[in-house]
Amino acid sequence: MKGYVDEVVVISGGEEIARHGRSYESADFVFDPLHYLPLLEQKVGALDQAAPLQGWDLPLEFSTLRRLLEARLSQKNRCAAGKREFVQVLRLMESFPIGAVHAAVKDALRLGAISADAVRHLVLARIEGRPARLDADRYPHLPVANVGKTRPSDYMALTSAP
Repeated sequence: MKGYVDEVVVISGGEEIARHGRSYESADFVFDPLHYLPLLEQKVGALDQAAPLQGWDLPLEFSTLRRLLEARLSQKNRCAAGKREFVQVLRLMESFPIGAVHAAVKDALRLGAISADAVRHLVLARIEGRPARLDADRYPHLPVANVGKTRPSDYMALTSAP
């Protein structure tokens, strides 16, 4: 542990594993929510009670995504899987700016691509400045679009007078 005037750094084996802002208040806790996400990914049952996440003011779309992930995966009796996927989305903020992750979450909601993989793909596409190419075969839970063949007689009915 290295204590500085404004922060505390935790080092293990010569590698920095955590850096937190320092508080001089008595019995004060300073939490960095991102620091606890790897543990919460393993213990998703603690997601709602996790003190480090209390007061983390995320945009509304994140809670919408969480609700949809849990609803989609609870149909298969895997509510924990929905929470785990939500934590995986939050973990994207370990590597990418929150603005990029937020924009990807909004895109995923707009497209109906409700999965951590889809959000990850959308973030990478946004960062790399390329169009997102979501392969529908990788998302079997998405509704399949059925587009029928057009018959010429359908057009003839439009041109005939009533």
